[in-house]
Amino acid sequence: MCYRCHMVERADMRIEQLADGFELWVGDVAIVRHRAAEPAFFVGSGRPLVEMYRGNFAIEDRVDERLPLRHAEIAGNLVRLAVAAGLAPLLELRVEPGGLALNAAGPALNRFWLRVLADAGERLWGGGEQMSYFDMAGRRFPLWTSEPGVGRDKSTQLTWQADVTGKSGGDYWNTNYPQPTYVSSRRYALHVETDAYAAFDFRDPDFHEIEAWAVPARIEAWAAPSFVGLVEQLSARFGRQPRLPDWAIGGAIVGLKDGERSFDRLEGFVAAGAEVSGLWCEDWVGLRVTSFGKRLFWDWKANEARYPGLRGRIAALAARGIRFLGYVNPYLAADGVQFVEAAERGYLALRQDSDDIYLVDFGEFDCGVVDFTNPDAAKWFAERIIGQEMLDFGLSGWMADFGEYLPVDVRLSNGVDGMLMHNPWPTIWAKVNADAVASRGRTGDALFFMRAGWTGVQAHCPLLWAGDQSVDFSRHDGIGTVIRGALSSGLLGNAYHHSDIGGYTSLFGNVRTAELIMRWSEMAAFTPVMRSHEGNRPDDNLQIDGDPQVLAHFARMTRIHAALAPYVAGLCDEAVATGLPLQRPLFLHFEEDAACYPVETAYLYGPDLLVAPVIEPGAERWQVYLPAGADWIHLWSHEAHSGGQVLDVESPIGSPPVFWRAGSVHEALFAGLASI
Repeated sequence: MCYRCHMVERADMRIEQLADGFELWVGDVAIVRHRAAEPAFFVGSGRPLVEMYRGNFAIEDRVDERLPLRHAEIAGNLVRLAVAAGLAPLLELRVEPGGLALNAAGPALNRFWLRVLADAGERLWGGGEQMSYFDMAGRRFPLWTSEPGVGRDKSTQLTWQADVTGKSGGDYWNTNYPQPTYVSSRRYALHVETDAYAAFDFRDPDFHEIEAWAVPARIEAWAAPSFVGLVEQLSARFGRQPRLPDWAIGGAIVGLKDGERSFDRLEGFVAAGAEVSGLWCEDWVGLRVTSFGKRLFWDWKANEARYPGLRGRIAALAARGIRFLGYVNPYLAADGVQFVEAAERGYLALRQDSDDIYLVDFGEFDCGVVDFTNPDAAKWFAERIIGQEMLDFGLSGWMADFGEYLPVDVRLSNGVDGMLMHNPWPTIWAKVNADAVASRGRTGDALFFMRAGWTGVQAHCPLLWAGDQSVDFSRHDGIGTVIRGALSSGLLGNAYHHSDIGGYTSLFGNVRTAELIMRWSEMAAFTPVMRSHEGNRPDDNLQIDGDPQVLAHFARMTRIHAALAPYVAGLCDEAVATGLPLQRPLFLHFEEDAACYPVETAYLYGPDLLVAPVIEPGAERWQVYLPAGADWIHLWSHEAHSGGQVLDVESPIGSPPVFWRAGSVHEALFAGLASI
């Protein structure tokens, strides 16, 4: 079987008239049926109620009017919809290649609902990066970029504590990266071209309801005979990342934020036998200590006091084949030098009610918002901050953090309402970074990674990271969420995904265990990029180099990760050519095996490896479903097993459940991993 597909020709959307309405089809899939008695299109008006507190949003809608558009007048590919015959049309639909263009009667209509046909047992994936549920069927998913929350489970004490202390508990649908696109098990995909607050409601057995707080410009749809074909088309639509650089897949990026001591500690990793490709010091700009923990000083330049002689240190690492990475985000601390520079140039967003600079509370310090809708401000940040202070200084990569914090009541240079700029802000932020990298001719070499996203972030961001998981095994905010995040975002054209080894958020006494770090390291070894993080409270938590056993285990996993580089390099080439993600749901290559569809915490790593990370504490055995249609070889014992069965496999720390497909051309490489 060949897993490198050629681009599937896109199926056009078409309209078929009914006696009392019409249907919309894409390929051989009917997606909308509109009848006078059962209308699919609704418009209306409403008023948003939005409260933001440090990146967490409480959003309500006051719907003033919701009008079913029962009457349809059809002329070829044009449909005019009205509340009733004889009344003026309120919505015009025009069927165009690949989609449906929409035009509302006037700006007062700022609410839109569409009902899409549903099938019994249908599964639905996508929605951006969904962390709690890979299959979205049966639930409602608001689509608004925000902090995902701490705990993300209203039944837990951790979430309750986060809610009452900082309005930051979150829920299952909260995500840094939403996107109004989904893939159906009926082998079609649908995208809503809007920047407004939106929601996918998959709770009704008869229809899926799409909601947007503005009439979308377009509804796009794709159909293909295979899911691989759908992913190819979606990645072509939204953009494909450049190939990951060889240095990023050839070893681990060790995250340390200990000032100049970070260099000495790195030597401990090397001495333990770790394959190190990068040193990531997010505190390269200096620290600010708050009640949340050790945070950074948001003035984006090397802090000589914390990292004396950093430029020389970076050069010395480079001579050894180790890259240096830092950190940046799109805000400037009000007590920093760059804030003053940006303010003097008029590059900061303003308040709506005055010409004062809009200051955002980030938790015991305030920051200005660089107004990227001002082309000069975007160019200034790309050149002055990322270009000169980072790339020219010697950095080979960075975390491009935040992007989801844009206040909705801010006044921007382009005059667009903050409610419509909030969601696309991460994509704009990604472009600023990508433009800076391209200006130095380092696309495909310098590597930045982001957690925030929206439609089109794929075209600019070369690598996602899963965000700020809690330092635990919890169902909705722990280690397992990063697998669901990789699978959901991967179907929408994000080929590369990774996470903070050991998690990040440590609050209310929740701290890392050695077991968690080791299990996370095992999973990370079988992802495109392997990167550690010390977390928000490094002094309260176990670090990798704080326990000899944990360090030795991590070092071995880095060697396994590095040994896989030839296989991963081929997957990166395939991603450039086809858009296929490196981490894939089992059904992507085993569509005829119904048992693959419910699996959401195991994945295919390319076509030839099956990875089922242990994501519960205390587990010495783990159940793994092996897809039918292939035989599978256990990575550590080399025992062969037939597909189509659930295998209960011994999974002690150091031997996570991993299998390779019998007959793989990479069999010799895989067979050698057990001896590392």
